[in-house]
Amino acid sequence: QVQLVESGGGLVQAGGSLRLSCAASGRLFSSRAMGWFRQAPGKEREFVATISSEGTIRRYAESVAGRVTISRDNAKNTVYLQMNSLKPEDTAVYYCAAARSPVPASTRYEYDYWGQGTQVTVSS
Repeated sequence: QVQLVESGGGLVQAGGSLRLSCAASGRLFSSRAMGWFRQAPGKEREFVATISSEGTIRRYAESVAGRVTISRDNAKNTVYLQMNSLKPEDTAVYYCAAARSPVPASTRYEYDYWGQGTQVTVSS
C-alpha cells in the first residue's frame, strides 16, 4: 500500500512560481509511475504531469507544457511539481497519485493511490 501527502500549495500572484511536493510512504514507490492531477471548482479532475518509475520519461498536459516540470527522488520517496509562470486558470486543488505500473500514465483510471490534495490559488 502507498500513502501520499502533498504540500507546497498556497496563494501566488500571476507569473509567480510554486513547488509542490508529494511524500510517499509504504513500499513500491520506486516501482510505480507517479502523476499530478488538478481539479478546479465545478470541473472534472484533469491530468497535469506524469513521470516514469525511474524518472526517465515525463509527459505533460498541453495546458501546462513549458511551464511545469515533474521530477522525483526515489531515495526520498518524493515526487515534485515545479510550476512557473502561473496563471489564474491554474487555480485548483492539486493531487498526487501513484500509478499501477512503472509506465507514465495520463488518465485517472491508471492510478490507484491518491493524496488528499493541496490548494493552489493564483491571483490576477
